[in-house]
Amino acid sequence: MDLRRDTKLWNKPCWCVHHTIGQAQCTQIQTIFPQETTTLQHSSKMASSSAIIFLFVAFLLVASSLSPVLSLPIPSDSGQHRRGVNQTFYPGLQLQKLKRVRAYFRKINKPAVKSIQSPDGDVIDCVLSHLQPAFDHPKLRGQKPLDPPERPKGHDAINTMEETSQLWSNSGESCPEGTVPIRRMAEKDILRASSIKRFGRKSTRNVRRDSTGSDHEHAVVFVNGDQYYGAKASINVWAPHVADQYEFSLSQIWIISGSFGNDLNTIEAGWQVSPELYGDNYPRFFTYWTTDAYQATGCYNLLCSGFVQTNNKIAIGAAISPRSSYNRKQFDIGIMVWKDPKHGHWWLEYGSGLLVGYWPSFLFSHLGNHANMIQFGGEIVNTRSTGFHTSTQMGSGHFSEEGFGKASYFRNLQVVDWDNSLLPLQNLHLLADHPNCYDIKQGINNVWGTYFYYGGPGRNVKCP
Repeated sequence: MDLRRDTKLWNKPCWCVHHTIGQAQCTQIQTIFPQETTTLQHSSKMASSSAIIFLFVAFLLVASSLSPVLSLPIPSDSGQHRRGVNQTFYPGLQLQKLKRVRAYFRKINKPAVKSIQSPDGDVIDCVLSHLQPAFDHPKLRGQKPLDPPERPKGHDAINTMEETSQLWSNSGESCPEGTVPIRRMAEKDILRASSIKRFGRKSTRNVRRDSTGSDHEHAVVFVNGDQYYGAKASINVWAPHVADQYEFSLSQIWIISGSFGNDLNTIEAGWQVSPELYGDNYPRFFTYWTTDAYQATGCYNLLCSGFVQTNNKIAIGAAISPRSSYNRKQFDIGIMVWKDPKHGHWWLEYGSGLLVGYWPSFLFSHLGNHANMIQFGGEIVNTRSTGFHTSTQMGSGHFSEEGFGKASYFRNLQVVDWDNSLLPLQNLHLLADHPNCYDIKQGINNVWGTYFYYGGPGRNVKCP
């Protein structure tokens, strides 16, 4: 429009409003003046009324411009995902949520005597052992980590495969004696979560027996029907593709006790790729525990009071490097969890003999005594966010029939018995609840003992 020809526009007032986000915007208001009448008094009243309306409209424009618009996906307390939708909060509500986020991180991010920058962007804080999150627990407050227990009989730390390390330690940096390395959390980590309340926790629907009809899918082997005091395996490490922020892919050992109702106890350890929890697609060493089927107790890694770390070389939640490549060099990590016969705590070993720490026995009900099921294998989340089965991969993303160097594996599977002895598995069961998406195949030989290949690509012609 040519403003020089349309001279009427110059007589219309333009109110400039500076919004809280973005540039100042000018809103043009066209004032409709009353028609002339023969009565001066009537004309005066109409002019006065028009001026009031004009001022009222201007006031509304200014007031609306002061309303804050926040597009950050701050999670709700209800557990509902907030996927990139602009949300308007009153300042008090926004401030209240941010205060809760910051209070939570002040609680889990402990003061460090040294901080190490990892190439993947992580910051690893070296925290004095007695200040780690575990000692916020009322039953641990004022205590110090326990001395190492006796290893199970038959334990052999010699590894026949290439082992991985952690990315943050590849530079040669390490935490001093008397400290433990803890991956520092940031506000952005919790802002990715579905809710503040559920941050650092699995959903309540990820147990194998409850997986039918849920969004969790598995390819696992398991033993049950006896009393178990631990388990051990070496787990092939890959970096599977995860298709959605709210999905994950993991490979782990489960130590299980109780029924599959609300009293379920589990201890879990392995590696996982979880964009929601970590903000990237690196495979990371992780732990988990619960005493009530993932409802209100337990958490990942050191995100709550529970697991007591004793090692200054391993950071739980840190990225694993190097990883296996298709038809090239293969890498794995050794994981062993067992119950100390003397004190009853459940200890965790990583790699060739590195004691990471322990879960105190008082955390558990059924696992306070023993496990009644041991499970090994892979798990993914399938949100069907595109309307189809997810393309999130399990393991290497290839089916078990492809074998070594192509499909992911677990090898040298063992359990710990009542006498603190490592034994081969008896009466092994295999289960792939969606075999056209992810499958599993078991074998045995003199070098790898009991082993299996597992995994798959997710969505394909047979897995729509």
